[in-house]
Amino acid sequence: MANRIVLNETSYHGAGAIENIATEAKARAFKKAFVCSDPDLVKFGVTKKVLDVLDKAGLKYELYSDIKPNPTIENVLSGVKAFKASGADYLVAVGGGSSMDTAKAIGIIVANPEFADVRSLEGVAPTKNPCVPIIAVPTTAGTAAEVTINYVITDVEKQRKFVCVDVHDIPVVAIIDPDMMSSMPKGLTAATGMDALTHAIEGYITLGAWEMTDMFHLKAIEIISRSLRAAVAGEKEGREGMALGQYVAGMGFSNVGLGIVHSMAHTLGAKYDTPHGVANAILLPTVMEYNAPATGEKYREIARAMGVKGVDEMSVEEYRKAAVDAVKQLSADVGIPADLKAIVKKEDLDFLAESAYADACRPGNPRETSISDIRELFVKLI
Repeated sequence: MANRIVLNETSYHGAGAIENIATEAKARAFKKAFVCSDPDLVKFGVTKKVLDVLDKAGLKYELYSDIKPNPTIENVLSGVKAFKASGADYLVAVGGGSSMDTAKAIGIIVANPEFADVRSLEGVAPTKNPCVPIIAVPTTAGTAAEVTINYVITDVEKQRKFVCVDVHDIPVVAIIDPDMMSSMPKGLTAATGMDALTHAIEGYITLGAWEMTDMFHLKAIEIISRSLRAAVAGEKEGREGMALGQYVAGMGFSNVGLGIVHSMAHTLGAKYDTPHGVANAILLPTVMEYNAPATGEKYREIARAMGVKGVDEMSVEEYRKAAVDAVKQLSADVGIPADLKAIVKKEDLDFLAESAYADACRPGNPRETSISDIRELFVKLI
């Protein structure tokens, strides 16, 4: 079987990279942008940095900000309607995963109107046309949605999130500018950073992993592990490291999938609106312990990438524990809660386990699992 790698056509990295939005738009003869951004970014002037670039270049645009932190089917449908009315011919997504996921869904449906029912996009939908071109500008260092072929939409009616995987949705241009991430508060920096670490670790141990994606994931673990504490402390070097590390993780996991940490986090987000990064960070060590028997020698390399010394002298049990302990310590150091006691209600456990088992990320988990196994993992954290 051939292994496939899908990445952006073009990406820009570094301070001031947003200036290249205008360069790319003009080079591609785009006429009008449909700018997707969330209300808080608009309110606090973050989105304005991108709008200023468009204004300076004399490029037309329309702003769409009806986007929730966990974007819904309704957000997408209203966005499709607004896009069609705007006369735009490309999208600029400014924000975290919510803005970029919304833009992807809008772009896919506009280009593939037979998928107007958003639920029809769940899983690997057989779309025929590339989505409306997207220039993605992340403002958080975590989701890597700017370089992935995935997006996640919340079905409020059914209290679930569904994952869409489509090579046609990847942004044509990614702008990874750490200056766009400088306004992130400490809590968001920590949560999105742990989301990025989860991407790297789950992508490294998933069933679809292979040598090229292993390269991306191990480097991402290394960069994130040395950068996240500094980023949370507001240090410029840490922010820059996280901007790169989360993107490198995205290059990997987008092409091989994830596992049940994400399956479980998705259902927490859908049921309780739990921030995705926080859910991942709390779940990751417990799920790592569960998955350890199915990971061969990979936890040794995770521990090494996280800066643990002497791993080559450790037994299998020792380096597996060292890897889990390093994740726990990093999570604690950046202020992530240690359990789900304040989130999960016991009466919801059956629903949460069933929903997580049905999630599109679950089949990639390295250890075969069941609804009862997942339920027990939730129980351990409450």
